Amino acid sequence: MSRKAIVTGASRGIGRGIAAALAAEGYDLAISYATQAEEAAAVAAHLQDTYGVRVFCSQASLDRRGEARKLFDRAVEDLGGLDLLVNNAGVTSFEPLGELTEQTLDLLMELDFRTYLLMMNYAARYMIDRGIHGNIVNITSSRGERAYPGDGIYGGLKAGLNRAIESFALDVGDFGIRVNNVAPGAIRIRSEAELAALGRPDLGEFWDEVGTRIPLGRSGLPEDVGNMVAFLASDRASYVTGMTIRVDGGLILPGMPEYLVDGLRPGDWRSVKIKRTGGTQDKP
Repeated sequence: MSRKAIVTGASRGIGRGIAAALAAEGYDLAISYATQAEEAAAVAAHLQDTYGVRVFCSQASLDRRGEARKLFDRAVEDLGGLDLLVNNAGVTSFEPLGELTEQTLDLLMELDFRTYLLMMNYAARYMIDRGIHGNIVNITSSRGERAYPGDGIYGGLKAGLNRAIESFALDVGDFGIRVNNVAPGAIRIRSEAELAALGRPDLGEFWDEVGTRIPLGRSGLPEDVGNMVAFLASDRASYVTGMTIRVDGGLILPGMPEYLVDGLRPGDWRSVKIKRTGGTQDKP
């Protein structure tokens, strides 16, 4: 019998990469989208044709109260069960202190935090009642561990989610349910062809340049995140729970440069050369 998974926000980008990785593992899928109906339908058709799995699409504006419950119930009815929940749908928005708006605060708290907790609660209750040793995986962000200007709300909520799942893993461990997070870094969510179709080929150059400042030498791809989700949901990770695992190519490891030099932007750690002689440091 095929395993069954819900993936929210899977019409493009990271969600699409997760859906593809799970379909390749033989999962039947219920995917949600907010506005991109055609993109979601195309994803579903491609995965069904390529992997021979069932894929159900549902529109869900998960920033609205009550939508999470309706999506969950519809998805498990379509699938006929549930083995894995992947909370991915979200929005990234930055506002510095002194310029915070209630609109942004409410949106991020509702979509990036409250909906995640509710969906986890629904999935846990469903699995417990049916004796399912299932999995829950949330997509957070490396910003939950490293602060940047302007991301106090977004990064703070991601940090809160990282902490929350540690307790949730304890709550459901006795039932054989595992709860983990995947924290992407700089992920290139559009291909060169997609950027060209959107009239933004310049963004390809941006991501290429970003990649030169990441320790592994490239920007991330949706499939990098999808592969980690598939691993965490598999028996190969059967002893892993309550963890937030970064998939960022080492992006946040170096931190800020030890010295800022002319023309060097924060994060350009490769350009900082430190010579160590007799315990002293010499500026380049």
